[in-house]
Amino acid sequence: MRVILISMCIAGGIMTCNAQNSKRNQQDFDDFRNEINKDFDNFRSEITQDFIDFLRNPWKDFEMTAPVPKPQIEPIPPIDFPIDDKHKNLPLVDKPIVIDNVIKPLPIIPQPEPIEPIDEIPVVTEEESLSFEFFGTACKVRYVSETNYRINSITENSIADAFTLLATDKYDNLIYDCLKIRSDLQLCDWAYLLFLKSMAETACGKNTNEATLLMAYVYLQSGYKMRLAHDGTKLYMLYSSRHAIFGKPSYYLDGISFYGLEDLPSNLRISNASFPEEQSLSLIINQQPLLTVDVSDKRSIASTRYSSFTFSSEINKNLLAFYSTYPSSYYNEDFMTQWAQYANTPIAPNVAESLYPSIRKAVAGLSELEAVNRLLNWVQTGFKYEYDDKVWGHDRSFFAEESLYYPYCDCEDRSILLSRIVRDVLKLKCILIYYPGHLAIAVRFNEDVKGDYISVNGNRFLVCDPTYIGASVGMTMPDMDNASASIIILE
Repeated sequence: MRVILISMCIAGGIMTCNAQNSKRNQQDFDDFRNEINKDFDNFRSEITQDFIDFLRNPWKDFEMTAPVPKPQIEPIPPIDFPIDDKHKNLPLVDKPIVIDNVIKPLPIIPQPEPIEPIDEIPVVTEEESLSFEFFGTACKVRYVSETNYRINSITENSIADAFTLLATDKYDNLIYDCLKIRSDLQLCDWAYLLFLKSMAETACGKNTNEATLLMAYVYLQSGYKMRLAHDGTKLYMLYSSRHAIFGKPSYYLDGISFYGLEDLPSNLRISNASFPEEQSLSLIINQQPLLTVDVSDKRSIASTRYSSFTFSSEINKNLLAFYSTYPSSYYNEDFMTQWAQYANTPIAPNVAESLYPSIRKAVAGLSELEAVNRLLNWVQTGFKYEYDDKVWGHDRSFFAEESLYYPYCDCEDRSILLSRIVRDVLKLKCILIYYPGHLAIAVRFNEDVKGDYISVNGNRFLVCDPTYIGASVGMTMPDMDNASASIIILE
């Protein structure tokens, strides 16, 4: 019994000692973490103060740079494949197509992050909050509704004074909430910029200098590159983009184009105050924004050749409204990259849930060739072709959901939609083929398929043209100039 008691005492002593050590280790860790966070806060405060000090320097006069016009190329109208005895059941033979210009895939770039982590600040009393809608999606952030950062006059010092009042930990929870919503709603950079604009205008009123300053402050603290500018009366926030935006004037500073969310005057005074490690926004959409779903009426689209290929879908009208704001752009000074951005954008979950099961059921048991042929005919014959200039008054590319919703589409829209469905449902890789005035796709099959094909990195891609009405896989529209064509690699 004495041995047992001694053992129990020893064990108890060890447990007590371990508990004390564990408590001490936790305290050491907490102290270390607090010290690191303090260093982070101090560093962020220092560089924010440097930014404010730079704002007080005289801003320089700049003239607007003319917008980059979208290339105007005469579109090639759809052509009907001749259905006669001469062409009926014509066997396809292999025909290699040589296209030298290959556009590399667009890079996947992580979203900008704050220069140092912004932690949530615990508060004792209940905080004020700001509620607003972003494309039909209810949002709520913590916000200190003080009026002390009002801009009394548009001068360097008054703007710097107002920025100083924002640059306190009072607004850290606001930044924390905005970044959390960016993550929770899967907002791409463009969506996040519009989200901050909506938040700031709800807080300070539309078209106010204070809303611009608040948006600029949170955008800057989130890791994005921006510049403040004014015309003597109005404050502007200019954002930089990794992509050149068609048809949008800009201001050129140190080799970088800066754009505005609103119409800009032809001359501005601009501060070149910057933040370390600031990043330009990307216009690539790697994830669909998770906007509240407001479904459209169901639309049914049918193939004229294959009666079983009749599919219906419902589109999120909030997503369509967001897409209507999206600027047309290109990457790395290459106009050809503009279509990859649309084709690589994932389709919305609600559309995939309403459309893809019926497509999978229709292609079940078919060979890859037959499945693609039927989908190709569905796009060729189920959608009405019309020129963008006639419908929209200007050239406009569609994301896949837009082609499923709007009554008209053209060759590029059809190619974007078809390439998205073939990759998602059939798991076959696709490329885009751009001929001046025309866009088609090509598909890499796992089967031995004959026809017009393009070799890319040792892989055969068979031409599929959704505007060559009635043509099957492996048929190129007549009179296409391969020497002037380009291959656009998709994800």
